[in-house]
Amino acid sequence: MPTIAAFFGILIRMYHRDHGPPHIHAIYQGFEALIALEDGRLLQGKLPPKALKLVQDWVAVHSGELAENWKRAEALLPLEQIPGADQDD
Repeated sequence: MPTIAAFFGILIRMYHRDHGPPHIHAIYQGFEALIALEDGRLLQGKLPPKALKLVQDWVAVHSGELAENWKRAEALLPLEQIPGADQDD
């Protein structure tokens, strides 16, 4: 599963041809959660509250890029890297 971003120890990954709804996998210190691209809601799994908030805020900022990557993943194309929250201004 390609890692498309990393920030503050959180890895953001997206599978090719993953099931819907469109989402990312956020991995942090042994926790893993599926986060919806549409609205940042927690679909499955668990993250510590501060990590979850960081990921949800990051998803809101990068929703367009994430949606494009989802389309690329469905088409089995290489995914684009997205700047992490530690690089956002």
